[in-house]
Amino acid sequence: MFDALSDRFDGIFTRLRSRGRLNEKDVDEIAREIRLALLEADVNVKVVKGFIARVKERANGADVQKSLSPAQQVIKIVHEELVNTLGGVSGKLEMSSKPPTVVMLAGLQGSGKTTAAGKLARMLKSQGLGVLLVAADLQRPAAVEQLRVLGRQLDLPVWSAPDDGPKDPVEVARTSLDEAARLGKNLVIVDTAGRLQVDTDLMDELRRVRDAVKPTDTLLVVDAMTGQEAVNVATAFDEAVGLDGVVLTKIDGDARGGAALSVKEVVGKPILFVGTGEKLEDFEAFHPDRMASRILGMGDVLTLIEKAEAAFDVGEAAVAGEKLRKGQFTLEDFLDQMRQVRKMGPIGNLMKMMPGMPKEIRKAEIDEGELGRVEAIICSMTPAERRDPSLINGSRRVRIAKGSGTSTQEVNAMLKQFKQVQQMMRSMTQGKRMRLPVGGLGGMEGLPQ
Repeated sequence: MFDALSDRFDGIFTRLRSRGRLNEKDVDEIAREIRLALLEADVNVKVVKGFIARVKERANGADVQKSLSPAQQVIKIVHEELVNTLGGVSGKLEMSSKPPTVVMLAGLQGSGKTTAAGKLARMLKSQGLGVLLVAADLQRPAAVEQLRVLGRQLDLPVWSAPDDGPKDPVEVARTSLDEAARLGKNLVIVDTAGRLQVDTDLMDELRRVRDAVKPTDTLLVVDAMTGQEAVNVATAFDEAVGLDGVVLTKIDGDARGGAALSVKEVVGKPILFVGTGEKLEDFEAFHPDRMASRILGMGDVLTLIEKAEAAFDVGEAAVAGEKLRKGQFTLEDFLDQMRQVRKMGPIGNLMKMMPGMPKEIRKAEIDEGELGRVEAIICSMTPAERRDPSLINGSRRVRIAKGSGTSTQEVNAMLKQFKQVQQMMRSMTQGKRMRLPVGGLGGMEGLPQ
């Protein structure tokens, strides 16, 4: 979402680093460029004015003027002010002292509210909480069925109106508390109805649902693609029903980032969670400091570590490490490791989290389909062939190519590159240095090097 803004900041800071001491004129020029970058990113005008005023005041201070590296000082100031603009500290859900904790999700139609309910339920379930999903959106056709499907995928119960009974969202929400008590669930997520735009009927229904369940947390689900309109929507909902936080969806899209950088300062409510993709696992807590680091191209090591801890099995990782030390890394091991890496999310997103990654690599378009083809080639081999690729003769290569929907040339290239990787690992365990193979595993364009 912040790619365009990150590019602008990168250009500004590259020029900044080439300068020595900064005078007031230099600071004004830098501030002007940052102002344009933020306005192009669709950040609220009042937020931009406040941001620039704070940066200029601090950049003209004695600490920066006397610093041996004023450029680094200015970058540090911009980073800190970005963190403050994004919310300062990481927010979290309030948990009720008397279960169940009730989380009510509100938002306009099309914001991804029902999907966000499923993603939030998955996250909270992984933290050991007993979750009940409540289908109180009786306006949108198939909303109830969509939540039921998500419930089945997550193995979580879904409370909804009886198929042959009255369709009253307030009654569904109210009776869900009794159902949670019956099932022993300590957290209830209520998916409410939306409209194409803010209107009186929507707000009245939300107030009645709110009064029936008395939510511990009322979260607004906002589509990041709507830009500045997201701030206006958040303001309207906060005035009507009262909000405790915001869930920002679709930040993996090509939105310019104005909503994320404006909502906290304008509405005064923190962004608690962000949707980073279409899958249920593409959902994470929002950390202002980490997001600011991503915007400035500094990476996000902590989120990368958290994703790795969630994706990798400790026991399997230890076994794989031992095989690497002994030089016994096979295609089966590689397939397991590749699958676990892919569980962390799109490779392109992971690249952006790595600090010090060159801009060209961070912006490179990595074709996930190529990784899928490598997986298909390995899966088309027999277990014996995966353990010992030397068994794969000409006729077997033809069979593997047909089974994976690839060509024998692609199979040959993948086997050749894997052999080079094995040799490199053996050399590393023996204390020797060896160059990485050129072209990536499989010799296919788009694979990470």
